Amino acid sequence: MAHHDAAHPDVLVAGAGPVGLTAAAELRRRAVSCRIVDRLPARLPYAKAVGIQPRTLELWDRIGLVQAALDVAVPLRGQLTYLNGAEKGRIDLALPPEVPYGFAALPQYETERILEEYLNRFGTVVERESELLSFTQDTTGVSSVLRTPHGEEEVRSRFLVGCDGAHSSVRKGLGLTFEGGALPDEYMLADVEVDWDVPRGYGVRSEHRDAEGALDDVLVCIPLPGEHRYRMSMLVPPELSAAAPTGPDEVVHGLEGGRVPGLTHVQEVLDRLSPQPTTASALRWSSVFRISHRLAGRYGQGRVFVAGDAAHIHPPTGAQGMNTGIQDAWNLAWKLALAVAGTADPDLPASYDAERRPVGEEVVGRTVRHATAGIDADPADPMTLMRREAQLLVGYPDSPLVQPPEAQPPEAQPPEAQPPEAGAGPGPQPGERAPDCGGLLAEVTAYPLRLFDVLRGREHTLVLYGNGPEVPHLEQLAEVIDELAPGQVNICAVLATTDADRAAPVPVYRDAGGEFARMYGVGEGPVAFVVRPDGYLGARLRPPAGAGLGSYLSRIFAP
Repeated sequence: MAHHDAAHPDVLVAGAGPVGLTAAAELRRRAVSCRIVDRLPARLPYAKAVGIQPRTLELWDRIGLVQAALDVAVPLRGQLTYLNGAEKGRIDLALPPEVPYGFAALPQYETERILEEYLNRFGTVVERESELLSFTQDTTGVSSVLRTPHGEEEVRSRFLVGCDGAHSSVRKGLGLTFEGGALPDEYMLADVEVDWDVPRGYGVRSEHRDAEGALDDVLVCIPLPGEHRYRMSMLVPPELSAAAPTGPDEVVHGLEGGRVPGLTHVQEVLDRLSPQPTTASALRWSSVFRISHRLAGRYGQGRVFVAGDAAHIHPPTGAQGMNTGIQDAWNLAWKLALAVAGTADPDLPASYDAERRPVGEEVVGRTVRHATAGIDADPADPMTLMRREAQLLVGYPDSPLVQPPEAQPPEAQPPEAQPPEAGAGPGPQPGERAPDCGGLLAEVTAYPLRLFDVLRGREHTLVLYGNGPEVPHLEQLAEVIDELAPGQVNICAVLATTDADRAAPVPVYRDAGGEFARMYGVGEGPVAFVVRPDGYLGARLRPPAGAGLGSYLSRIFAP
């Protein structure tokens, strides 16, 4: 059980949706004291956000949470598309074989259950019916006022994280801009069962367009756990339509109360647009919703930050919203944990905005384009498009934290190097996702490991690759770590060949099939990779020189 002064947690998290739960869990996993509050009395039993991207599953793998999700999720194998009653095409959600997870669907309430149960392992529970009313901050912390079932309460924390949705009190309290607009149409959502024989794991998108090609009717169905169960979205019929709230600062986004579609409304759309005759039944819930697209001018200020819908809202096309918010929280949590521990460079928390806001900007722009012009209008080749939708191409190449290969100090370059290519090459570059690979053999295990098995549960990890049986540059790099980040960086080695009679001071894995060498583009000679706690490369060092490693570590850790 966590023991800390409830009035003085290290971090206060406002909002207990998937984003807030991720932030709190990642903080508590690192022994950061944390409180998480939510104004609702319980989780909502709604299948709002349902798509789980492969990148999110990879992150859950890092903390041993992925199996709980896989046990209850259903695979998303593709989408069948129809136009004016005729089959238009079939999209298969296929990824390269080295990507360990595919696309999945899981109702949001199940995602929240899994994350909340994981958080509970660390002795932290969601404080329900508790709402952030106001806050002020200074150079040492944040003073917040909460409304709880027992009355108002003052809380003093070192940081405040607002994961409190599109109408975020934290964002408003910071005075952050939230520029954007709203799409003109209203939609309705329904969680229903149908008796058609659409292939399992495939969604349906059926459109009707008028003589001029304008979209005037649409049905989108995403499979959910259960027999022939789908979350369906459709245009709202006139009898359920209502004028949108007006005003330049009015955020019109999300579910609305009062107007509840019934099975009759759903059936009418199915009668018009279903690819085959079918009957809807077992309506679990339904709602009317509107869609806006907005982006916060900044993702934080001082000791207060926003994440998820508090920072960015956009059309649900491609199931990008919740997954983007989860990655927001993941990025922020490891940085705040180092700041709380007193081991972070003073500028580390501010890098959250530098890394994540460009991602939010790209997602907002792309989903608006796909919602208005269709995903078919995207100029990317199919595999690039698929990897991007899976969030495998999210990266931080322009981050102030990463160590660009061309920025390695001159003494880190080998005499025979040909600048400016030295240190660069195929394979992932600094700021990009560290990909998985298989075929790693260890001395004790009788089966090959994946790289993600090696990285699971770790913070910063230095991976040294060598073509021979010796671990390259180990002593020099270990000295740099001991000087600049003692106890903060794990070290392991991946070698093309190993010597069973030679003991190594760090864990060694043999790249039996050369899969690591291929995936990471190691080429000739030794090379080192620094993998960050969020699974992105912080540095790629060729050769693995102390100066290059020191330059990266000095960006992360306090002097």
